[in-house]
Amino acid sequence: MKKTIILLALLTSLISCDEKETLSSFALLSQSNGAQKISPISPTENSAFDLDIAIDTTQRFQQMDGFGYTLTGGSAAHIFQMDAAPQDSLLQALFGTQKGALGISYLRLSLGASDLDEFPWSYNDLDSNQEDEDLSAFSLSRDTLYLLPVLKKIKSINPKIQLMSSPWSAPKWMKSNQDSRGGELLKKYYSAYALYFAKYIKAMAEEGIKIDAITIQNEPHHPGNNPSMYMSSADQAEFIGAHLGPLFEKENIDTKIIIWDHNADEYNYPIEVLSNPQANAYIDGSAFHLYAGSITALSEVHKAFPSKNLYFTEQWTGAPGDFEQDFSWHFEQLMIGAPNNWSKVVLEWNLSNNPELQPHTDRGGCTRCLGAITIDQNKVIANPSYYVMAHTAPFVRPGAFRIHSTQHDNVPNTAYENEDGSISVLLYNKDEKEHTIRISGLEDVFTFTVSAQSALSVTFSKP
Repeated sequence: MKKTIILLALLTSLISCDEKETLSSFALLSQSNGAQKISPISPTENSAFDLDIAIDTTQRFQQMDGFGYTLTGGSAAHIFQMDAAPQDSLLQALFGTQKGALGISYLRLSLGASDLDEFPWSYNDLDSNQEDEDLSAFSLSRDTLYLLPVLKKIKSINPKIQLMSSPWSAPKWMKSNQDSRGGELLKKYYSAYALYFAKYIKAMAEEGIKIDAITIQNEPHHPGNNPSMYMSSADQAEFIGAHLGPLFEKENIDTKIIIWDHNADEYNYPIEVLSNPQANAYIDGSAFHLYAGSITALSEVHKAFPSKNLYFTEQWTGAPGDFEQDFSWHFEQLMIGAPNNWSKVVLEWNLSNNPELQPHTDRGGCTRCLGAITIDQNKVIANPSYYVMAHTAPFVRPGAFRIHSTQHDNVPNTAYENEDGSISVLLYNKDEKEHTIRISGLEDVFTFTVSAQSALSVTFSKP
């Protein structure tokens, strides 16, 4: 007797979706946004099909940590300022694991200010011509205003959510230009900056917040942002190998150290850092953005250092956005492409904005960054990266292993085996015609039709 396999699916027609609709009641993919639920499909042994996607659970690749967003200071402020009831409802819809919730499982934080804060700041700001190598003035005070209260509520909803923190700049007094924008970390302050990371991790732990990973520098080859800081691969290797790694080891800090955190076109940067034996010993992996380069560059780093992990940590949607183009590109390149090139995390930039796209810093802050949701007091509007995540995070849970699936040029796809034994398949039909897809390699064979230029996410689970 065959075991029944239940198919859960969400199908979004890119043409019919409208990102301007209000996310009333914060339901996952509200019906007003053109989302269609496919009824459970029975196994079909002999149905006609034109594309076969064969699943092979014996071919396992990387284990996934999760999917999510960056919770910037601005994002946290928008959520914090909502009334209690709609705020609670929103957080449950975003971070809960109940049916209909988005199930965000990973967040990136800015270690200090990002360019989506009101102004640049650090945890150790001093007056001009001062220094504080012991970091006696270190303080999380800015984070206590919005970020920590919101983060603690998120942790209460999903205690297992993982957190990565990334600095946009060292404190100004440690830098060559004494400015929040650009400049380089002075070598005489390498030890002080390593202590800065350690103090941050310990201070967050005292607040009940475990930082699972840190990157060394957000976009180290983009010194025009505010805040920002330039860091060469040689300097990053020296900082990790001679200062940060040994300090973490001495202080028994198990937070993962991740390098690069910038575009895929310069994949030689992490290879150069990992080629330094002293630094390599302390490095967990490399992080990427895709404002330049090809997502396949991640596989080049994997080939060079297969024991090191890969993370995709940032990609923006520019306001006002184009739903069809934004959704299709992000889903194909990031949600399918990044894991197919060994990334174990995929994060979008950023979680929320307000209708004015504030806050952002002067002299280089992003003025067009569109969040996954727009918060207008207690009204919430879903934007393209919300829907991208809705086709991914509920289906691929932390701990899932990416497994083999047959690839087709016009129907890119990726497949996973979740910890509960269910199999999830994400695919995108790029063609201007529908395809009848057969999923084979499981106990039963399934055949279904996917509309032109549509995304499909399915979970096959045994009762």
